[in-house]
This record gives sequence, structure tokens and C-alpha cells, in this order.
Amino acid sequence: MVKEAFSNLSIREKQVLASLITHYIASADPVGSRVIANKFMTDLSPATIRNTLQDLEELGLLAQPHTSAGRVPTDLGYRVYVDYLLQPNQLTQDVKDTIRQQILKEGRGINEILGQTCKVLSEITTQLGVTIAPKFDAGVLKRLELIPISNDRIMAVVVVQSGLARSVILEIEAAISDQLLHEVEQVLNDRLAGLTLGEIRDSISRRLADVSGQGRLINILIDSKEKIWSESTTDEIHLSGADRLVTKPEFASHEKLSELLKILENGKVLTEFLRNQEEEGLVITIGKENRLIEVMNCSLVTSSYRVGKIKGTVGIIGPTRMPYSQLVSVVEYTARTITEALGGMDETK
Repeated sequence: MVKEAFSNLSIREKQVLASLITHYIASADPVGSRVIANKFMTDLSPATIRNTLQDLEELGLLAQPHTSAGRVPTDLGYRVYVDYLLQPNQLTQDVKDTIRQQILKEGRGINEILGQTCKVLSEITTQLGVTIAPKFDAGVLKRLELIPISNDRIMAVVVVQSGLARSVILEIEAAISDQLLHEVEQVLNDRLAGLTLGEIRDSISRRLADVSGQGRLINILIDSKEKIWSESTTDEIHLSGADRLVTKPEFASHEKLSELLKILENGKVLTEFLRNQEEEGLVITIGKENRLIEVMNCSLVTSSYRVGKIKGTVGIIGPTRMPYSQLVSVVEYTARTITEALGGMDETK
């Protein structure tokens, strides 16, 4: 439908649509024919532009909130604009430097990097910045380490091939010798290395069923499979800048704002929604294209980043009236910078 809507447009209709959206994004006010004639298309009369606006409205690309008012883009109008008319801005060196300096600081763990990234995104774009941690259970196990930390506790350190690691504290009833820990660690690595964490979680009981001589510890590890091999729900999603949305006219309605805040409070739902994006790279979802009712008044501009073979998500959330030409460039550059920070890349962007 989007491609058909675009292919049916004349050159003048494309120019008028792009001009109207550009002005509406900047002003938040419905746009009339006289504004377009004075600011964008001085060679055309307001009457000619008015007729073109009416044609665009009939195609479903524009809407007229009030009879005497100008027009505003519909979700379809934004989609045609984003897919076919958008010209991404070139980022200034200052913006690039700000992003890189804030993200590429030595000594930061992944959660610190992702937390700082969404703050930078919010500050630069004045939208809600969001980062989603890589889906850990899609990672391939490189090694497992079992470290004694007291007589009744051990630490299981899970390291995946991308270099990411997480640790889990396990309670044990009595002290276990270093030799036994080493033997169990070796068995686990021999049998489990090379599998994804999800595969391990689903099959560990079968894979360790015939192990003898270390029964108590093996049973503890099997019984703790959800704790060791499943992703933690904490620190999966980072958000910054919800206060910036309050200042935008689209959220002057308490109802719209409360709907958005509701989904932000439930990080798990938003995390799964963003992770289920099928496309790689940059993804823009506009208004009712979003399957979550709480964000149907919003647009999401997101991009995937990678840590080895594991994918995470970075992006912004805001009203459908957002400066897409700037935001797509910021989000894409930020995703590349995170990939560099987490993947150890040394190429210069």
C-alpha cells in the first residue's frame, strides 16, 4: 500500500508532502497552503497548493483536524515520507565526537555503556532514549568457570563467544573441594561448550544424566538451570529522557502520556517488542504500525548493534512528529559506535 501510494504521486505532490511534513515537524501546527507557498514553493500559488493538499488528503496521506485549519500528516503520510522522500542529515563532527566520547570510555561494563548511551541519545534528540541489552541466551558458550567464594557458596561464571560474561551465585549445603569443582567444571565445558545458552538450559538434564562421582554438585547445577542459563530480567532495558516527552505538545493529554508511561514501567513488554523486530539495521515504526497500543501515538527509530553474533537494540521513542532526517543518522551512528565499543573494533567511524 505504501509503495502504491508513493508511485501514484506526481512530482508536485511529492514536493508538497515533503514541505508540509518538514514544516509540521518544526512547528507542531497544522500547515496551510499559504505557508507552503511562502516558505517552500514560491513559484506556485496558494490555490494550486490547496488543490494539491486536497488530493493528498484523498489519498490518505494528510488529515485536516478542523475544517478551517491546515493539514497534518497521517501515519501513512509519514511512512511515504520516511521510505521515499527522507534525506538523512549528515552529522556534524561535534555530534559524532559527543556520541563517541560518552560511549567509548575505558573500563565500562556493558550495562554502563548501554545506560550512558540512552542518556546521550535523549540529550541529542530530545526524545526518549532506549537501549536493549543483547539477548544473552542466544550466545554460544565459550567456557564456564566455577569459583568457590565461601564454604556454602560458589560462583558460576558464564562466558559466551562474543566476550560477554555473567556470574551467578549458587548456594551449596557444604564445602566442595577445589579438585571436585575443577572436575565438574571440566565435564561441563567438555559437554556444553559450543552450544547456545538456550540449548543448554533446555537439554542440560539429558546431557549430564550419565555423569557419576559428582552427583551433589551436578544436581545443584541442573536444579539451577533457569538461574544460570536464562537471561536476567534486570538491566535488559535502559531508558532515559521520559521527562523530555512531557514538554512535547502531543503529550499534553494526560491520557496519552499515562499510556506511554505504563509501557515504560513494564520494561519486559517493551524489551520483547523491540527484540521481536524482524529487520536488521535501522527500523522505523510509525503510529499504529506499532503493535503495542501504548505506543500507537509514537514513532520508534531503532537500530541493531552486535556483540559478536548476539544482537541488541538502540534507539529513540517519541511522537510521530519527530525530525526523522536527523534521528536516523544519530541512531545509526550510535549503533555503529556501540558495536565498536562492545566488539573491540578498532576501525574509525
